[in-house]
Amino acid sequence: MRNGSYRRATALALGATLLAALPPAATAHAADTAAAQATAGAARAVDAETTDDFATLADAVLTRRTSAILDGSQATPRAGASLPLKGDVHVTSRLSRAEDTATDVLRDRKARLAALDEAYTAAETEVDVDEVRVTGDRATAQVTETTMLTYKKIEGDEPPTTGFQARHELTFVAAPDGTWELTQFRPLDEGGPAAVNSVVDTAGDSGPMPAGAAEEPIDEGGEPETDGPAPEETKAGTTQPTVQAQAQAKVSVTASYDYTAMAKYAEKYWKNYNSSYRKFNDVGGDCTNFISQALRAGGWKKDTGWYKSYKNWWYNSSNQTTSWINVNYWASFALHSDRAYNLDNVYKLGIGDILQMDFSGNRSKDHSMITTYKSNGVPYLTYHSTNTYRKSVKSLVAQYPRATYYAFRT
Repeated sequence: MRNGSYRRATALALGATLLAALPPAATAHAADTAAAQATAGAARAVDAETTDDFATLADAVLTRRTSAILDGSQATPRAGASLPLKGDVHVTSRLSRAEDTATDVLRDRKARLAALDEAYTAAETEVDVDEVRVTGDRATAQVTETTMLTYKKIEGDEPPTTGFQARHELTFVAAPDGTWELTQFRPLDEGGPAAVNSVVDTAGDSGPMPAGAAEEPIDEGGEPETDGPAPEETKAGTTQPTVQAQAQAKVSVTASYDYTAMAKYAEKYWKNYNSSYRKFNDVGGDCTNFISQALRAGGWKKDTGWYKSYKNWWYNSSNQTTSWINVNYWASFALHSDRAYNLDNVYKLGIGDILQMDFSGNRSKDHSMITTYKSNGVPYLTYHSTNTYRKSVKSLVAQYPRATYYAFRT
């Protein structure tokens, strides 16, 4: 549903032509040509009203996708709603068919979540237009989606909501009649799990990948190579044990850490970044930088030394260790320094614990998350890249059943 304010961008593409040096006949012909080009250019310009129409269509696509995973009154009518094939701004028939396929993929994901006793009953989506560019008869709009989902009370103590922010790029082509056709809708986020309403063809999802969808999240870097071999790591299982089997209290590495402070920090800055820290979204992802900040807020102290060594961990105004921002180096530091140890099951994660994922199974981990909530034996994770609030381990396992998971007790 369209539920937000939109930052407007206006593209102007009209230039000036010097005609004084041409003979009269050429001048007249050139003037006519320039006038025709000016008219076409004006038709292709994107004003504030058209920008709002772009946002409305983006919202319609995203709301339709999200509705396919809902279990409630919002689900059926919105998931079944047709996207406009006519009008000033509309989708192509090819993209409409791709979105129908996407709906099937998402309904399959909904079924996998239901098998794990997780569902969502409602959703609210806001779309902000960040930028619009026009080149010839093409326009690209970059938008940010913020979606909040309401958890269905199955066990009774699920958190109220989960949420995420995702960036998308829309490509429009100007039709001969002056209307705009949406031809491509692709995600821009890299380095972490796709949003739960994403149609990225993740392992286990059915159906082809729609045109323009992103590939699996990229690696943030290679394995540590300095200071000798990295500490050995242990993979975590993903089968949910009985609550009674994992009901023991968290046995912390040290009593001096404030795990509540870690969780509060992460939930405060999951989408509104702390300006006191640099961002690394465009250089491999911000996920490990984010968990490092949260750990620091909960009592982790700096360990000085060469910034490329996994044996050190620090951040200052001009630099930081590789272990502060890199998934693999962080894990090596945490184990080497005895600030963390591996758990044998992802459901044993407690508040302030870290979960890392290897999407491709190549033993080079890709993503870091921090546990900020736990209820009825289910950990809920908050992270950057893609900015996400209280995503359940159940949802991750349903979306990435073939990934390798590493759980760290801090």
